[in-house]
Formats: sequence, structure tokens, C-alpha cells
Amino acid sequence: MALKKSQESLKKWTGQKWGYVSKGDEKKPKSERGRYLPQSVRASLTPGQKAAENRKKRAASRGGRVKAKYSKDVARKVRNA
Repeated sequence: MALKKSQESLKKWTGQKWGYVSKGDEKKPKSERGRYLPQSVRASLTPGQKAAENRKKRAASRGGRVKAKYSKDVARKVRNA
């Protein structure tokens, strides 16, 4: 039986290799961790973009929020990953 388009997208999404942008973040407390992104997106980010995304995520975590919005460039890369 063929999968629906949304199911195919979810299967692709979950099959990607996910990880933190910065090495060693998995060992830090949750409030000090940075972005969690697919490998293809992590590889395509510049060092400045990585730093900015980590700052944004860590600031949101310190503020008690679970989510932090992606920048436009990163959001596009994640959507197309």
C-alpha cells in the first residue's frame, strides 16, 4: 500500500540523522543546549549562523520556552531538508 504524501514526508523527516549544532551539547543541561537539526542543515550553516541559532535557542530555554523560532534562512533549509 502506498503512503500518503504527508506520511512520506514524515518518514523522510524521521529517517534523517539529527543532532546538535555544537559538539558536546547532548551532555549539557537542557537550558544550555543549542539547536537540534538534521545533518544536511548543520553542514550547510556558516559558523555565524550556527552561533546565532544557538544563542537564540539558549535564550529561549533560559526564558522558560521550549521552542525558539528559526531564522528565515535556517527555516527554509530545514523545510527543504
